[in-house]
Amino acid sequence: MASEERTTPYILTKHPNTSYPLIDNDPHFKRVVSYARPSDWAVGAALSAGGPALMLWWEKVSPSYVGRGGFAPIMRLSGAVGLTAGFLMVYSRSINRFYGVTENRREIDMDMREMVDKVKKGEPLYGKSSLSEYMQGVAARNSRYSGVFIHVLPWFNFTNHNQHGVDTAKYYQQAERELEGERKL
Repeated sequence: MASEERTTPYILTKHPNTSYPLIDNDPHFKRVVSYARPSDWAVGAALSAGGPALMLWWEKVSPSYVGRGGFAPIMRLSGAVGLTAGFLMVYSRSINRFYGVTENRREIDMDMREMVDKVKKGEPLYGKSSLSEYMQGVAARNSRYSGVFIHVLPWFNFTNHNQHGVDTAKYYQQAERELEGERKL
C-alpha cells in the first residue's frame, strides 16, 4: 500500500473548553521555557527556597540532634527537591498559557511573531525532524496535554513535529499581509 502525503493543514484534536485561545496543545520544551514570564520565575524561586527554609525552621522548632554533618545531607536533598518543584511550577504556569487555561495575550503575540518570522525565512514552523511522519505522530500523541498532569508525571515534548492542534494558515496569512505592507512602502 503506497503511503499518502498528509494534506490537512493540522491534525484535529480535542480542545479544552477554556476562556482563552489555544496556542499549542503540545509545545516544545524550549518554547515553554522561553515563553515563561518573570512572574513565573519569581514564583518558582520562592517555591525552590521554601523547601530548605522549611527544613531550617523545623530544625529550629524541633531539633533533630543528628550531630555534626547529619543535617547537611537533608539540606542538600531538600534543596534538590525544592529546585525540582520550583522548575515544575514555572513550567506548569507557562504551559497552561499555551493551553489557554490562563490569560495568554503576551504569549499569543510572541507566538505570532515567532511563527511569522519563520514563514518569512522559509523555515519549518515547528522545526526540522529526523523522525518519520508516523513516529512524529506517536511522539505528539504521547506528550499532547502532558502539562496538565505534570505535577504527577513530568513529561516534556522534546520532539519537533507538525501536530500542534492549531491551524497554521493564520501565520502564513499574517506573513503575506506583512510582506504586502513592506512592498507598498
